[in-house]
Amino acid sequence: MRKVTYGCAVSLDGYIAGPNGEVDWLMWCDEAAEVASGYWANVDAILMGRKTWEFAVSGGQGGESSSKIATYVFSRTLSETPGATPVSEDAVDFVRKLKSKEGREICLMGGGDIASALIGAGVVDEIGLNVHPVILGGGTPMFTASTRSTQLSLIESRSFSNGCVYSIYRT
Repeated sequence: MRKVTYGCAVSLDGYIAGPNGEVDWLMWCDEAAEVASGYWANVDAILMGRKTWEFAVSGGQGGESSSKIATYVFSRTLSETPGATPVSEDAVDFVRKLKSKEGREICLMGGGDIASALIGAGVVDEIGLNVHPVILGGGTPMFTASTRSTQLSLIESRSFSNGCVYSIYRT
């Protein structure tokens, strides 16, 4: 069965974007580039919600652009997503089916709504966080309210030279 990983850069206070959607607080470094390169080498599918998709196509720092990586956009309102496949069916059911198909790892990218729903349903296998030493005070939360708690097990954690802390948890 394929592995689904939710990975993101997050502020110390739990936001993946600032109050106006800004990501200018992100701190890139060689260690993060190394982790990203290794990660993307094993991924052949990206899952994202509508808001993340719209951010990515508007010039934001969206997903890895490669014709070898299938991108699925969950939306009830978008019927066309150039370069990606729009998905209007239930996200949990869709991801369960996708996980059972032959393939490599699946990246869940973006906002807390879709991540919280998929984590709550038990279809996300790992959560990878690059915690940045900044407090935004508001913005797009990494997670939205959930109906259940989820226990995690630490797989790996290390600090980067720029002060970020990278950790991977198994769900």
